[in-house]
Amino acid sequence: MSVQTVSGSAVPADPVPTEAVAPLMRGIGVLLHLSEAEGSLSLSGLERATGLARSTVDRITATLAHMGYVRLEGRDVVLAPRLTELGNAYLSALRLPALLNAHADALADELDESVSLAVADGDGIRFIHQATRRRAMSLSFRIGDLLPAERTAPGPLFATEWGEREWARWRERRAADPYDHSFPAVPPRADGPPDDDFETRADEARGAGWALDDQFIEPGLVAVAMPVREAGDVRPSGTGIACVASVVSHTSRHTAASLRDTLMPRLRATVDAMERKLREAPEAAGKQTPSDLAVWTGNSKQELGQDFIESLARGLTVLTAFGEGRAALTLSEVAQATGLARATARRALITLEHVGFVVGRDRTFSLAPRVLALGFPPLSRTTLSRIAQPHLVDLAGRVGDATALAVPAGEDIQFTAHVPVSRIMSASVPVGTRLPAATTSVGRVILADLPPAERTLNPRRLTARTTTDPADLTAILERVRKAGYSLVDEELEEGLRSVAVPVRDRGGRVVAAVSVAMHTTRRTAEQCVTEVVPELHDTAARIEADLHVAGRFARIALA
Repeated sequence: MSVQTVSGSAVPADPVPTEAVAPLMRGIGVLLHLSEAEGSLSLSGLERATGLARSTVDRITATLAHMGYVRLEGRDVVLAPRLTELGNAYLSALRLPALLNAHADALADELDESVSLAVADGDGIRFIHQATRRRAMSLSFRIGDLLPAERTAPGPLFATEWGEREWARWRERRAADPYDHSFPAVPPRADGPPDDDFETRADEARGAGWALDDQFIEPGLVAVAMPVREAGDVRPSGTGIACVASVVSHTSRHTAASLRDTLMPRLRATVDAMERKLREAPEAAGKQTPSDLAVWTGNSKQELGQDFIESLARGLTVLTAFGEGRAALTLSEVAQATGLARATARRALITLEHVGFVVGRDRTFSLAPRVLALGFPPLSRTTLSRIAQPHLVDLAGRVGDATALAVPAGEDIQFTAHVPVSRIMSASVPVGTRLPAATTSVGRVILADLPPAERTLNPRRLTARTTTDPADLTAILERVRKAGYSLVDEELEEGLRSVAVPVRDRGGRVVAAVSVAMHTTRRTAEQCVTEVVPELHDTAARIEADLHVAGRFARIALA
């Protein structure tokens, strides 16, 4: 049996099914190469990495851009936040993050150590949650990262349930890739030895019910892991282990032995709580709403012509048919959820199963952990400013004035993204600038969302027009809250007029504000309201859409 590499994991190079959709396979290849390149490659770089003709790369990237999965920035192709909807479909169908993440986060807070949740992916392990600590020496693993089983604490636990076929697959992969070059999330091995002790470690883990990583990934990193046994319909791998929880530290804080001796009792208690949660969780209710995918792809084909590859768009959207309450779907259910013909959905599923993103079992199909390889690791560590930047660029182009994003910073606001315009006289607020919240349009939008008791309203006078009276500011903030925007006219600086609207997280809380600033001669206050505010609301909605999909299972840093 020959072996090939697919996004960091060696898999059997089985013959391509005759009904496989070649454009879908090529498109997946492009996304995988972009993911392994940390989210960005030039068009020529993609051409070299994939071995595809430049015209094919151009058509694939044009289709992915139309779907919102990538952005084309000059000659570069950049993964876009919306791509995380594919990984979200897997994590939602899995249900483990929704049920167990709070327990992992609480354990991390209690121990002041990083805590991970991982599932099996072939002969590797893939992370589905990371609760990390903010330290100079901290973990860099991300949701979706794939690690070789033999270099981790969860690996021996998953290997306790391998049969001879799985062990043969593992030995073949180790022989083909002794230095782990196909796992970009870990440093390559320095010596490339055969892992004669891995089977022994698996046997020990079977008897002990836990496993250690004593600097197998890299010097200094240690971890202790315990399995979380499945219950009900939570079956990510068809085994008795739903996932593995690990506490991870480094040798300046713990040895592997001290990690086991001092922290494992708390890990065991958390695992017990996790297993109770799985047993007691009600069965998820599935929702099957037919989509207009077939209509959308047809219209897109008419709009873009030969640059749009329908079979690629349809194949990727099949992944989004799955979700909470839809962990296992029949062919008919997939066709209904996507609006595709059964024959089209069948060919897409055959292709996705061949490349390891879908598992077929008993006439139903489920998503595999490898779906997370489609951009989730680099995108799970994105920031709000990165999400907002392309939208601010687009807004600046539409209104012709400087745009910015700001977040709360104590009694101030801090600008985290800024797009200037080519004008002799224009507003300039470099990234990192802090200004009083109460005297800025972005600050007032943020303050207006807070309960009155949590507002700090004591600004100093900066211009003759600065509002400093707390009662007056309270009345202004109430008007801002009702209107949904704030306009500040020469209160921060003479000649400067700015208008801002809020950016809300998935829970509806205002976490930032987007603004347009200009000289007072550019537009009247009335023109700002009629011309700029609608553009700001449109931009904020686009930022929120990206933030909500990217932040569904990952923490998006605001700064």
